[in-house]
Amino acid sequence: MSGRLYGVGLGPGDPDLVTVKAARLIGAADVVAFHAARHGRSVARGIAAPYLREGQVEELLVYPVTTETTDHPGGYQGAIDEFYEAAAARLAAHLDAGRDVVVLAEGDPFFYGSYMHMHKRLAHRYPTEVVPGVTSVSGAAAAVGRPLVERDEVLTVLPGTLGADELAERLSTTDSAAVMKLGRTFPQVREAFDRAGVLDRALYVERATTDGQRTMPLAEVDPASVPYFSLALLPSPLTDEMPVTERVAGDDEPAGEVVVVGLGPGARYWTTPEAADALAAAEVLIGYGPYLDRVPANPRQERFPTDNRVEAERAAHALELARSGRRVAVVSSGDPGVFAMAAAVLEVAGRPEFADVPVRIVPGLTAAQAVASRAGAPLGHDFCVLSLSDVLKPWDVVVDRLRHAAAADLAIALYNPRSKHRPHQLGEARDVLLEVRSPDTVVVVGHDVGGPEEQLTVTTLGDLDPETVDMRCLLIIGSSRTRMGPSGQVWTPRTYPE
Repeated sequence: MSGRLYGVGLGPGDPDLVTVKAARLIGAADVVAFHAARHGRSVARGIAAPYLREGQVEELLVYPVTTETTDHPGGYQGAIDEFYEAAAARLAAHLDAGRDVVVLAEGDPFFYGSYMHMHKRLAHRYPTEVVPGVTSVSGAAAAVGRPLVERDEVLTVLPGTLGADELAERLSTTDSAAVMKLGRTFPQVREAFDRAGVLDRALYVERATTDGQRTMPLAEVDPASVPYFSLALLPSPLTDEMPVTERVAGDDEPAGEVVVVGLGPGARYWTTPEAADALAAAEVLIGYGPYLDRVPANPRQERFPTDNRVEAERAAHALELARSGRRVAVVSSGDPGVFAMAAAVLEVAGRPEFADVPVRIVPGLTAAQAVASRAGAPLGHDFCVLSLSDVLKPWDVVVDRLRHAAAADLAIALYNPRSKHRPHQLGEARDVLLEVRSPDTVVVVGHDVGGPEEQLTVTTLGDLDPETVDMRCLLIIGSSRTRMGPSGQVWTPRTYPE
């Protein structure tokens, strides 16, 4: 089998900007190839040096000509084409022998990179992978602290080898630009910026991200001091007024808000990307202590853990902070709209003093869905969701609703089934259900589903032991149609007999 060819981007110069994947491939390669001028010093190898290992074969690919003249019959292009063919043949010999070859490329391999000439000659013959790198344009923008483009602006990347007239025309019709390949081309590049009327906005960046980095206004650069590894930037005109780091908030920046976020029932992989994004954007996190503990700590965020029985106070605190301009996330387990904080926040938000505070709800996976998925599909047909807690509604109402749900032959998901303060209610609820349901009715008990103490029990209504249930449990009471298969999975058929 042949070896594999890798074109690996190294970024603009700082070895710390080499990607994790690039570093891994460099260290694992049998052969590491890199280009250099006739002096033999390779910028690419210097960047990759921390990731090389002893025993690797190094292939130094020395250009026969860079800026000087040549007596090659085909001129400059002929000499370069011949060099690339010979270099490709050297790498092909390694690949034919089964050795993996990494070709180092400053910046990104496909962004004005030398690697592409090897790619054209070898990629159709050998398995090949290109690993992108941070471009010099990105490194330069970071060095001067200026965004390149905003909103619907256009960025134009130009080679400095274009004539001054063409450069000037393109610079005058774009919002932002990066001009590469300076060195000897600098005088005509500077002239082009001047003709386009944007010289006063232009910046110069030399050897971005390295110890030799230098930045200054383009108009102040001495042409004799410009190396090839430099570029000219025309940043976004929207950032001309002040350095980005000094910009102040304007009237169009978002005011404070409250986002009620559902974490899902336990495991982090059950937290949606939308919820994770809302948590990351928040300045303040508020929630029941154990739920708040599930969110990784971030030193820039304030956290206010509270007891589980102060929902209204928690909501008012969140809304007050948002009214003062803070971005607040109210953390809820499961889905915030199912026996959780969404309703509590909206109830308090209805007060006149909070009329202008925006409230947003980010849904989460519910405990009922999580337990059902672990068991199979017990909620595969019509079902209802009930809470056995009588803290916010009378117990008589709970019992009446249980009777109606049982009589309707609905599968029932029971939240808050039993607590230290309500040890008797689950037993009473079971007796109510047994008035119309068979003792053989399938019951699923999910304990700490998604958490470290997860346990799933499938039993029957007649055998259900309330003493084994606590507040970390959710129960699913099947309908008359709910079944358990030979493998132990529970499901409720989607059809119902006429």
